Amino acid sequence: MRLIGSSPPQKKAESLDQAAGVIPHAVVAPAGKTNSGDLSLPAPSPLCPALRFASFPTIKILLRKLSPSPALLTVSPSTSLPRSERARPPFSRSSEIAGTGGSRRRRRPLRAAAGRLLPSPPRVRVAAHPLFSARRKRLLPEMMFLRRKNPQNHPENDSRQKDEKVSELRAELGPLSGRSLKYCTDGCLRRYLVARNWNVEKSKKMLEESLKWRSTYKPEEIRWPEVAHEGETGKVSRADFHDRFGRTVLIMRPGKQNTRSAEGNIRHLVYLIENSILNLAEGQESMSWLIDFTGWTLRTQVPVRTALDIINVLQSHYPERLAVAFLYNPPRIFEAFWKAIKYFLDPKTFEKVKFVYPKNKDSVELMSTFFDVDNLPSEFGGKATLKYNHEEFSRMMAEDDIKTAKFWAVDDKPHNPSNGHVGVEASSILIASPAS
Repeated sequence: MRLIGSSPPQKKAESLDQAAGVIPHAVVAPAGKTNSGDLSLPAPSPLCPALRFASFPTIKILLRKLSPSPALLTVSPSTSLPRSERARPPFSRSSEIAGTGGSRRRRRPLRAAAGRLLPSPPRVRVAAHPLFSARRKRLLPEMMFLRRKNPQNHPENDSRQKDEKVSELRAELGPLSGRSLKYCTDGCLRRYLVARNWNVEKSKKMLEESLKWRSTYKPEEIRWPEVAHEGETGKVSRADFHDRFGRTVLIMRPGKQNTRSAEGNIRHLVYLIENSILNLAEGQESMSWLIDFTGWTLRTQVPVRTALDIINVLQSHYPERLAVAFLYNPPRIFEAFWKAIKYFLDPKTFEKVKFVYPKNKDSVELMSTFFDVDNLPSEFGGKATLKYNHEEFSRMMAEDDIKTAKFWAVDDKPHNPSNGHVGVEASSILIASPAS
């Protein structure tokens, strides 16, 4: 609501009384100025200069004492006028109020006739939008769970809360049977919870998608004879040593790429990941990767599309299985390939990827914190010798296939070699022996 001049004579001055409780302050224009929406007083009035700084109740009292029949006033809603013409609070006045007539604004506190600062308008607290309130309520349990700076979050309390999350996720999954029941161990549920920041709903959705993928892709039924031709050059193999934390180590040599089949490369890697998981020590849930770029060129690189499919499989169905991945001495041309795929990595996975350069002392020291130099092959700056034995590795995989069948309680599938590669003869081994 705001005051305007030139009201019709039939209106009564009581409308001013009605508006007195609505508008806390009024801005009065100089005598003789009759802008639309401003209170205008008769020119002969000697109190016009003083009224410039008066509040609305003061104006009402002075008008009654000034004349028995002053200019009649009416009140109209201020929302119909531009913001620049609405009444301003008493602590900011413009040159318009001061009577200069300029467009430049000067802000300074206004004082009443008695010399006191006029009270500021009451602050209005606006309620939050229902959408944001609902989202805050939905995220509040997760936010409270993730707080770590609270002194009351002792390690035992934190462990108990995580165990409760695991139990809650198991209850949400419902009854399981067969391979799904064997797959969903407490450690498995914990890994999915970590991957989704301990959000039970998101973890459940991710785990259900993995169970559906495993029921169709059947990674536990892949046998070495099916993928042996992919490993003839030893581009991906399980090492016979562990890192300092007892984790299984996968050695990758992309420079030894020998096929262009996307499905074959993915299936070969999935088989070796399942094999590495089977050989994890008790209490271990993740593995380490060593990637050697010796001989890597654009001709031997995996197509970007295949790399993205591999990333999708690893991040969606093997969460928190990767502890660390060391990319040893990648060539400068690899940066273009890395820029194309790094944006598809999960932030947690991205932090686990480490670049190591022989001339960079810090990166070499970081690698030595994960691996014993005596066991590390010379291709990665260690003192051991990397040997590649095709037949021995195949015998080791054949033994692991038997353990895999017993673990998953499935009968070993008969193999029909349709690709011309048979059993032990098409396999390989990576052996790192100490240098003499």
